[in-house]
Amino acid sequence: MSAQGHSRCAAAQHTMQQPADSNLPHDTESPTQRLDRLVHAAGAPLSGGLSPISLALATADWAWHLGVSPGRQMELAALAARLAADTLRPDASAAPDAGALDDDPRYRHAAWSTWPFSQLRSGFRNAEIFWREASQVPGMTAHHGALTAFFAKQWLAAMAPANWLPTNPVVLQDVVDSRGAHLRTGLQHWLADTLHLQETPSATPGLQHRVGQEVAITPGQVVYRNHLVELLCYTPQTDRVHPEPVFIIPSWIMKFYILDLSPHNSLVRYLVSQGHTVYMLSWRNPDAQDAELSMDDYVRMGVLDALQAIGTLHKPKAGVHAMGYCLGGTLLAATAALLAQKPAATHHVPALKTLSLLAAQTDFSEPGELGLFIDESQIGLLDNITKGQGFLSGRQMAGSFQFLHSRDLVWTRRMREYLMGEREQPSDLMAWNADTTRMPARMHHEYLTTLYLHNALATSRYQVLGHTVSLRDIRQPVFLVGTERDHISPWRSVYKLHHLCDADITFVLTHGGHNAGIISEPGHPQRNYRLAHRAAHGPSMEPERWLTTAKRHEGSWWPAWHRWLVRHSGALRPAHAIQTGTALGDAPGRYVMVRYAE
Repeated sequence: MSAQGHSRCAAAQHTMQQPADSNLPHDTESPTQRLDRLVHAAGAPLSGGLSPISLALATADWAWHLGVSPGRQMELAALAARLAADTLRPDASAAPDAGALDDDPRYRHAAWSTWPFSQLRSGFRNAEIFWREASQVPGMTAHHGALTAFFAKQWLAAMAPANWLPTNPVVLQDVVDSRGAHLRTGLQHWLADTLHLQETPSATPGLQHRVGQEVAITPGQVVYRNHLVELLCYTPQTDRVHPEPVFIIPSWIMKFYILDLSPHNSLVRYLVSQGHTVYMLSWRNPDAQDAELSMDDYVRMGVLDALQAIGTLHKPKAGVHAMGYCLGGTLLAATAALLAQKPAATHHVPALKTLSLLAAQTDFSEPGELGLFIDESQIGLLDNITKGQGFLSGRQMAGSFQFLHSRDLVWTRRMREYLMGEREQPSDLMAWNADTTRMPARMHHEYLTTLYLHNALATSRYQVLGHTVSLRDIRQPVFLVGTERDHISPWRSVYKLHHLCDADITFVLTHGGHNAGIISEPGHPQRNYRLAHRAAHGPSMEPERWLTTAKRHEGSWWPAWHRWLVRHSGALRPAHAIQTGTALGDAPGRYVMVRYAE
């Protein structure tokens, strides 16, 4: 490791004075504590990486409160009787179009309208209705009530009639039509997956969507590198460019090329084609030696060092358009609040002219379903896992995200692949999703504890490089993007920035989920977005009212963002190629290529 890398790792020993630091992963442990940690970590795979204590407490909270509430029991018994009668009514198969508008596409086929499959579908939907109601008992904590409802939903999803050969009429018809050939192919797929014979698209030579060859191919150079990040600068594609560069900070739990996929849907390529100079962070995929990297290191080495490099290379007199995606946006917001204080550590950093925050939460009081997996017990279990290995692996992270989309990521895919023999065709987004990254143990603990558990950033208690920061200090114009079906950064949570600072905010609500809503290139069919502007110090409205008043637009939101950037940019000037001697190699660089066998 370089001297710079050693100094950075040494700097990681300085921790932020955040709440609940007594359990940070670097603390010295006694032999008995080590025994407990090893036992907990060894048992984690049996519970899918989820804390069994959290689940047991939620179950006990529900059972005890229901057990002492005879009135609630009577209500649920009456509801169960009504739903059972509805399921078993003789005319249940009388409406052939009953499933046409079902929100689960697996049940829209006409075959589900015939007996007995209509009763199976009706019974499944009625069971969902029952457990949605039964999981809520007065007196339970809100967290336990949400956990109970979520895992009741997960259990029902596993038992759904669409998942099983004898109870799925579409699969049964397919078996007849293919004379069992598709089912045999599905069995082969199951065996290959069970025995791990199928490699991920991103790791297998010869498959599509290889980094630097089919994806992440926008021309550019690595212009700065330290122990934690590489800074990429993309080659101008227009004769004239805006003087303010766009600096992009992706989340560290993803590889940066989600924003530079195939040429047709690359956000980076779109920006440079519109006359913007684009810089991109590529986070290093950490190993066990990086266990002590902290959130402060991610600010210092990731954002501030990169900004200083941009200032040296580009010399942006009017400032930089900074954009952060997901947790990268959270990190950017905290850094912008720090820069507003102008501490000595930031004196050589160019000013931020605007902020663009994409699917980025700054208030974690209502983080959606992801918050179900974050409480003291769950964080303690994750600390026990990461302390032994020094990081949280991408595969361990992926387990939680699969819970959030179990219908689409697990059950629908398994039905098609194992029962109907249809392998999903690889896509650039699938290849990127399989190209997982790790998180250092210390940083992972800090961001879960300070952001999710204590919501320190939104309550002006978050410390960066020893300075307590407040989002109310942000004065730059903000372009804020939420996505309609985001389970990771729910749009109503993203919207809360309106109540945390008085800056000029343009809020966009776009069609799609956390990734697909952002990767929404012009020309993509069936895309739309809503947009509204609040002037600095203007009044805020609640998100539901915003939804009814914001104007709806057809198409991609990217051109709207480009127009907003142009309004806050100076006059075009001649483009200049990257200076000879400043490049450390071609984009996409080295760090994005680092993968581990996990």
